[in-house]
Amino acid sequence: MRPVRYAVRHETLYRYDREVAHSHQQLHLTPRSSPRQHCLEHNIQIEPQPAVRSEHLDAFGNRVTRVEFDRPHARLRVIANMEVSLEAPPKLPAHEGEAWERVRDQLGYLARAREQQWLEAMRFRGESPFVRIKRLFGDFARDCLKPGSTVPEVAAGLMAKVHEEFTYAPGETEIATPLLEVFHKRRGVCQDYAHLMIACLRSAGLAARYVSGYLRTHGPRTSAAAAAPSLLGADASHAWVAVFAPPFGWVEYDPTNNVRIQQEHVALAWGRDFGDVSPLRGVILGGGSHTLSVRVAVQLLNAQEPV
Repeated sequence: MRPVRYAVRHETLYRYDREVAHSHQQLHLTPRSSPRQHCLEHNIQIEPQPAVRSEHLDAFGNRVTRVEFDRPHARLRVIANMEVSLEAPPKLPAHEGEAWERVRDQLGYLARAREQQWLEAMRFRGESPFVRIKRLFGDFARDCLKPGSTVPEVAAGLMAKVHEEFTYAPGETEIATPLLEVFHKRRGVCQDYAHLMIACLRSAGLAARYVSGYLRTHGPRTSAAAAAPSLLGADASHAWVAVFAPPFGWVEYDPTNNVRIQQEHVALAWGRDFGDVSPLRGVILGGGSHTLSVRVAVQLLNAQEPV
């Protein structure tokens, strides 16, 4: 499949009941570059103009924009525009990968030098603030952990199970909703699906990371594409899972839609969980209550539909 190009626009608007006297904000709104994703253009517009603005890489290699506002303001508007090119992932002969038990054992602590990719993967094996390691999650994944199955086989089976047993229900959870509550209610949104799949994989001793980004926005479908189902989570920030699966490296899965990532997902950042990659978060002085609106559009720039 040929590369596809997308133009992405992500607009965030905060309106405050009272003026904010001072604030600091941290933005994860710059798309990552990787072997198959290339950022061609990018800019972030901020209103009002921040007094201080800087950029740096965080501990996971994501580009972060930090801003400070030292004058009163009653609204904050952030618009990120970007253009990215996406190549198709390589074909995955899942049955040829390493057995999940071997990968689990190799991810355990060993008092000897390790290759960089294994050291990196170990960072995504333990608990994190939004993802706890519980026997309950290991038990949920147990029927996907067949002896001798490869990591991609385990991940694909678990993705399908989460997708089948949970209901996509916007508005019924928020990011602070505990994962155990989501698990028992069997309802949530893409962040919940991703956190749950990660919790199951880590509870089995595997390494998994949280990926934030976007789904392609579909307008009216042509007759040729009418049979293709729309993906849940478009027109907003989205989240999915990357699993460390030697010898293939990191392989990505979207449990909300029960698909392996191809060319309709644009990655912004990755980390242990949502807390590491929130698109915009900060600390404010004043403001009172607020309203938030977010609009996302991901437009295909190529003349033809991706295969």
